[in-house]
Amino acid sequence: MSITHAPTLLRIDSSGRSAGSNSRALTDHLIAKLAAENPDAAIVARDVAQGLPFVSDDWINANFTAAEERDDSQAKALTLSDTLVAELEAAKIIVIGTPIYNFGIPASLKAWIDMVARAGKTFKYTDTGPVGLLEGKKAYVAIASGGTEVGSTIDFASGYLKHVLGFLGIHDVAFFAADQLMMHGDEKVAATKTAIDAVV
Repeated sequence: MSITHAPTLLRIDSSGRSAGSNSRALTDHLIAKLAAENPDAAIVARDVAQGLPFVSDDWINANFTAAEERDDSQAKALTLSDTLVAELEAAKIIVIGTPIYNFGIPASLKAWIDMVARAGKTFKYTDTGPVGLLEGKKAYVAIASGGTEVGSTIDFASGYLKHVLGFLGIHDVAFFAADQLMMHGDEKVAATKTAIDAVV
């Protein structure tokens, strides 16, 4: 997928493992392919596994205070959230790598979503319901799991990510899953990389 104008690629990693992470190996592969096709692209990497704050009372109060009315403490409470939103707004292509932990996404990735899903900035409410404001972007999601089959009734990760990205206006989403690795081993990761090569 080459873009006429050099895009910004935003990479989000969420695995608690730095070495030996299958989801990170898949995002490595995706970024390498995308960077080769878009050599002038800027790549922004955000490792949410390093830790993000959770939504708090101060954050909520600041978020629902009009920007021009926020005091210094409220502005400070939203500083990281503003940075994460700006990264997402600037990106033309988003690559998200995630393991499945206990049938869902890691808490660190959920914290990132909570920091970027903001009414009036990344979505808005209308008379007919919420509308995402981050249109015109492409997302790739690489998922690794030990036992959960992606797309099965016990997978609460892929469906949630597809929904929340769509909620923000990102509807062009491709999923690549190296799942049930405890049963299928390294050959599933290799097959997923081949699937990436065929699509990206």
